[in-house]
Amino acid sequence: MHIEVNTTHQITSQETLKAEVADMVERSLNRFSDHVTTIEVHLDDENGAKGGHDDIRCTIEARLVGQQSIAVTGHAANVTLAANGASGKMARALDSAIGRHFAKQRAGVGLGHLPRTAEI
Repeated sequence: MHIEVNTTHQITSQETLKAEVADMVERSLNRFSDHVTTIEVHLDDENGAKGGHDDIRCTIEARLVGQQSIAVTGHAANVTLAANGASGKMARALDSAIGRHFAKQRAGVGLGHLPRTAEI
């Protein structure tokens, strides 16, 4: 699973910040590594120099094997909180998407496809 962190010009693009965010996202989403090829993290300060409450946006896009990509967004007052919130949302979204994918695969097997018995 490859993780790429991108920032806009409003966020100081320090390599240590990118490494911290990548590490946080990897720890949070590592259990999905068999199902995800790439994760892109985009960090942006929506209000720029004006500041504001919850103006840092973290968007995470996960590219899944054999499925459509999933994207989630988290907003917070700083980069760490925004990335943490978005990572949690992505974990829940991946749980759901991967669960649905395997449920569809299993749908052809099971009691639901046994022939009907005659009613008495």
